[in-house]
Amino acid sequence: MDIGKGLPAIECHRALQIWIIENLKMMTVPERAYGHFFEAHCYIVLHVPQSPKATQGESSDLHYWVGEAASAEAQDAAATLVQRLHEALGDRTVQHREAQGHESHCFLSYFRPGVIYRKGGLGSGLKLVETNIYSIRRLLHIKGRKHVSATEVELSWNSFNKDDIFLLDLGTVMVQWNGPKSSISEKARGLALTYSLRDKERGGRAQIGVVDNEAEAPNLMQIMEAVLGRRAGGLHAAVPNKSMNVLQKASVRLYHVYEKGKDLVVQELATCPLTQDLLQEENCYILDQGGFKVYVWQGRRCSLQEKKAAFSRAVGFIQAKGYPIYTNVEVLNGGAESAAFKQLFRTWPKEQGKNKKLGGTGKLMQVKLDVGKLHSRPELAAQLRMVDDGSGKVEVWCIQDLCRQPMDPKHHGQLYSGNCYLVLYTYQNLGRIQYILYLWQGHQATPDKVKALSYNAEELDLVYHGALVQEHVSMGSEPPHFLAIFQGQLVVFQGGTGCNGKGQPAPTTRLFHVRGTDSHNTKTMEVPARASSLSSSDVFVLLTADVCYLWFGKGCSGDQREMARKVVTLISRNNKEIVLEGQEPPHFWGALGGPAPYPSNKRLPEEACSLQPRLFECSSQSGCLVLTEVVFFSQEDLDKYDIMLLDTWEEIFLWLGEAARSWKEAVGWGQEYLKTHPAGRSPATPIVLVKQGLEPPTFIGWFPAWDPYKWTNSQSYEEMVEGGLGAVADIIKVTAEVNNFRLSNPRGNGTAGPVTLPALKGPRDSAENELGSKAGSTSSYSSSNSSIISGALPRERLMYQAAEDLPEGVDPARKEFYLSDSDFHDIFGKSKEEFYSMAKWKQQQEKKQHGFF
Repeated sequence: MDIGKGLPAIECHRALQIWIIENLKMMTVPERAYGHFFEAHCYIVLHVPQSPKATQGESSDLHYWVGEAASAEAQDAAATLVQRLHEALGDRTVQHREAQGHESHCFLSYFRPGVIYRKGGLGSGLKLVETNIYSIRRLLHIKGRKHVSATEVELSWNSFNKDDIFLLDLGTVMVQWNGPKSSISEKARGLALTYSLRDKERGGRAQIGVVDNEAEAPNLMQIMEAVLGRRAGGLHAAVPNKSMNVLQKASVRLYHVYEKGKDLVVQELATCPLTQDLLQEENCYILDQGGFKVYVWQGRRCSLQEKKAAFSRAVGFIQAKGYPIYTNVEVLNGGAESAAFKQLFRTWPKEQGKNKKLGGTGKLMQVKLDVGKLHSRPELAAQLRMVDDGSGKVEVWCIQDLCRQPMDPKHHGQLYSGNCYLVLYTYQNLGRIQYILYLWQGHQATPDKVKALSYNAEELDLVYHGALVQEHVSMGSEPPHFLAIFQGQLVVFQGGTGCNGKGQPAPTTRLFHVRGTDSHNTKTMEVPARASSLSSSDVFVLLTADVCYLWFGKGCSGDQREMARKVVTLISRNNKEIVLEGQEPPHFWGALGGPAPYPSNKRLPEEACSLQPRLFECSSQSGCLVLTEVVFFSQEDLDKYDIMLLDTWEEIFLWLGEAARSWKEAVGWGQEYLKTHPAGRSPATPIVLVKQGLEPPTFIGWFPAWDPYKWTNSQSYEEMVEGGLGAVADIIKVTAEVNNFRLSNPRGNGTAGPVTLPALKGPRDSAENELGSKAGSTSSYSSSNSSIISGALPRERLMYQAAEDLPEGVDPARKEFYLSDSDFHDIFGKSKEEFYSMAKWKQQQEKKQHGFF
């Protein structure tokens, strides 16, 4: 795609494209350098979804990234170029401003296993990342949880702290030092980044060592001390992470931005919960999410001039509010909103004519369930929130006297609002037995019963060896599958503390609201026995001392009436009398205390929501929940050390990695997430606990692809460590291979400070003397200095290397001399003795041919 105006061509078939701003122009960054950012430059990053899935929207994302050392001129150029690029790409592109170290979750999600910040600028051309370069010596500070970053820092012990990961990169050997207070997940993610650097920059040839405990890795510590010196004093703590918690992000304010004469007016319009109808197409708005992020929303009818001024308006707003200059900015147009923006509003209906796929309970009644399709199409199971048709095995326990009491199967669907229940459902999925344990909580249940409900669920989970998927369900907010397992016979009575149908004495007059059209979606709830509880759209059962009325509203369907006739037998054995709305007998109104107004309009179908699922990593800092979003997520983002929160809007899934430590806090985190959500979410939203390896189709279906064997093939952190260097003892071999790290301390006084590395003996002093004449070369060669002649340097550090890139002590005129015998023979086809016996001009000719001249 040639977009003209001096801008580079866009390759629409590529998901990610990156340009660096050099000499005020956009220069293409090669793919091998993706994720590497020079702090003295600005970059432009374009992400174009290739095949939109549940986790992806239709909009593209255009970011401009500012390095902390970038000049004002470079920043201005980046802002201008990104605006021109946006104009060429069209209004369905979301713009972002990113600052080094404070990037948005969307930006960081592109780069796995992390981003690397590099000192300075390019220096010459576009030598961003070169493979097989070994003449390097740097220290990287690695930090972050789900989104990892590596920053080049001073090569000194002063750069280290107790909490983070540090990588000493010496070309052929890379030593990862893990802070004593770093978590195992941080260690694993740091090691993944270390592996990535080795593979991308060294062609996979560097050796990796890991220091988890300094006392247990003396050889690795020797290498570190050879470069950094002996550490004097203790380590300091890391600077506390300033990640905002969910409570801080819950504050949202919407401002209307407009010009009045020559003045720009920013007028506060509303605070949470916000509604979509506040956004008018002819206006421009700023949405401030508690200083965490600033959004600029532009209606479709906004002028081009207003759209060009979006970033400058946002920056002016940030300055006026006193927010940090690095505050993230997102500019979006009407119709191209990001998932994060939409979720700041109470509702966000689908656009007419779009997204007419199955979704939401309002569509459920129109679908004839096919168990085979649900098992083979998890995306359908996820949208319908159904693992199957509910025909599996059902067991129910009532929490009584803080213990679980089994219920008689004939009373399984009869629940009381003052009680709590455990409902265990067993089904088969692709030949495998799976379980769902529903924890149902009545509105009138006491705190003791609620606590006992969770305790008994844990006990039951132990009985089933941790194989239960647990779903917390609140009365009135039952998910579709919960209704399906009772086959339309779920009746919730008010009050009561008994089990097996034995409750407290019931009042003589009771009113029940029946909603549903078939055995998969019908539930009956007892409501206050008064006329105002009625609704013309539904069916109600009025129970009196002598007669049971079936009241059919004018708007109810034949399916609704048929289901009510089946349910009424569970409520009463009295004589049944059908009453049509508008033809009620006096006794009917008398039982309800007389006529009263009630909703008489036909209930409109539930409006399908267009909100996309979002995935977050959960962590706790100082007792507060912190969420890190992973945008464009996949199964790869589920790590065994994680607790992940998947928000599908109608349900909250908490995925528990097998090595996660805080899984008992997970339900509380889900409740806190709902309580603090800026859109004013219902606290009754079902919360589902899913353990690694036991994921139901309703969870799997939200992911673009799912490998059921991934967990059996994945490596643990310990296996990753072993795979890097083999046994720690192998570091002796590594030390030999990089003989310029053979250790000595010429100071000899034991003081701290960098230990100088011995220079290799120069070939002018040694090669000719040791190899000598052809007659005496063999004996001289065998008795030579092993640190030089043993060939401790691999060919990659010598071939085609400039003099300044060679290891310390290597004579640029005799690079071939430092090869091992086997490498030398493999390259030149002869031994060193044979080579040095040749004429000088022949030696030089072969050295040129093989990259050693």
